[in-house]
Amino acid sequence: MRLSTLFGQTLRETPAAAEAASHALLLRAGFIRPLGAGIFTLLPLGLRALQHIAAIMRSEMDRLGGQELLMPVVHPAEVWQESGRYQTIGLELGRFADRSGRPMVLAMTHEEIVADLVRREVRSYRQLPRLIYHIQTKWRDDPRPRAGLIRTREFTMLDSYSLDADEAGLDLQYRGHYQAYFNIFARCGLPVIAVQADVGRMGGSLAHEFMFLAPMGEDTIVRCPSCGYSANRQVALQTKTPAGAEVLGPLTRVATPACATMEDLARFLNVPTSRTAKAVFFSAFRDEREASTGQLVLALVRGDMGVNETKLANVVGARMLRPATESEVRAVGAVPGYASAIGLHDARVVADDLLASSPNLVAGANEEGYHLRNVNLGRDFTPDTLTDIAAVEEGSACPQCSAPMHAVRGVEVGNIFKLGTDYSDTLGCHYLDAQGSSHAVMMGSYGIGLGRLLACIAEAHHDEQGLAWPVSVAPYPVHLVLLAGDDPQLLRAGEAVERELQAENVEVLYDDRSESPGVKFADADLMGMPIRLTLGKRSMAQQAVELRLRQSGESRNVPLASLAGEVKREIARLTGELEAQRVVVPYP
Repeated sequence: MRLSTLFGQTLRETPAAAEAASHALLLRAGFIRPLGAGIFTLLPLGLRALQHIAAIMRSEMDRLGGQELLMPVVHPAEVWQESGRYQTIGLELGRFADRSGRPMVLAMTHEEIVADLVRREVRSYRQLPRLIYHIQTKWRDDPRPRAGLIRTREFTMLDSYSLDADEAGLDLQYRGHYQAYFNIFARCGLPVIAVQADVGRMGGSLAHEFMFLAPMGEDTIVRCPSCGYSANRQVALQTKTPAGAEVLGPLTRVATPACATMEDLARFLNVPTSRTAKAVFFSAFRDEREASTGQLVLALVRGDMGVNETKLANVVGARMLRPATESEVRAVGAVPGYASAIGLHDARVVADDLLASSPNLVAGANEEGYHLRNVNLGRDFTPDTLTDIAAVEEGSACPQCSAPMHAVRGVEVGNIFKLGTDYSDTLGCHYLDAQGSSHAVMMGSYGIGLGRLLACIAEAHHDEQGLAWPVSVAPYPVHLVLLAGDDPQLLRAGEAVERELQAENVEVLYDDRSESPGVKFADADLMGMPIRLTLGKRSMAQQAVELRLRQSGESRNVPLASLAGEVKREIARLTGELEAQRVVVPYP
């Protein structure tokens, strides 16, 4: 490809809307262009990079025994209604009607469509196990698209789906994907970790997320440096230290003027926040499209802890939580800032399990300006549910070894789910075993977002000058820069180098423009191809070409006579370094 004819151009200034380094650089280097909020066009360079990522994915999926197919982007709503997700997923699901008025859905995922295929195609245990996958466009009407390709509304996903006869088969395929995903990320040059995750709207019994650790990430990951425990903060556990045994004191009302926060209360009463009970009210919705009314939930945790909303939502079976309004709180007999579970009505009370071993706490009196001393779970109130709803924080004790844990930010680039029979039971996906008995097909779902992965690779591989792609992902492995001016001899030499490399199956981005050397070098650094070849009057006089590596900055002169072989060896070396990162990762 010659730069003089390449569609798209580099930008000298960083667009004002760019929030992340990857967003700015992909725009400036001419890889993407925005069309609308969370909607991007991939220009030729961006598409080539994405195609290289897709090729890596296909090779790893095929290695697992996967068979590629292609499922539609537009779905009849009936199959989503069968699974129940049409009713429970909110405005993120794209809904419309066709010309006949039939309700339709834009794909945000394909579990329902796979289940529909399975119930039509699979009849016998002899047809299992199977692994199918596709790379397809999705639509999720995210209310907060951000950071370029990191969080979009239209995106491309690798989705694979395992189909098995039993739990043991599902576990084998789940473990296979766990390793295959590490292989994909290693071959793309992206360091990731796997963490335990919430199954969320996907359902199932187990999930892991693959995280690229970066300050601009939206997820918080909790990690133990001692034993290696890692989990998304949404589902992270911790070791909780119960308070010592005490004689239960009498329930005592005490005036606490202007003590609307836990810190105010602790200072006023001269007690640590761990001796208080925090009350947080939420309105819980089973359908994300509900606008106003929901079940009122009171979450109780110890005063030195926070509420984990994901855990709480799972406990109460809610698709969405929002903070309760003051009027909603008062309607159940509580007073904002001075609330507790004592004397409430028409509210579901969920208490963190640590409260059962935390005697004589200070809690709200549900009276303006007053709290209660010596509040005890079981004697003074009984929650509807007693379970773990406490948020894990920086320094919380590891659930495996009790060492202090650290919290870091990350971007989710892939996920794997054990769906089990959640969709099979609902949509009637059954097979007959050797004895003629009917069983539900065990399903797994596994996904990687290609655009987000591309953006994360850009986040991991750039410097002040621009992008610095791994050779496996780069649109072209070689960027040939000709410093020719109007010299016909140099022009002929540049074309000869281009032809020679192409004859050796080396793809070349050839800068044949009549621009200054400074502009050409700046564009080469911005675009970030792994190998830059520079041919000018000085090197031509020596019958050589300067070979420069983008990531390391190392450069050397290579004779024209041996250039093709040397470039191929360099590409093989860079590829080998990435392949060496593909190591067996212990399954947790």
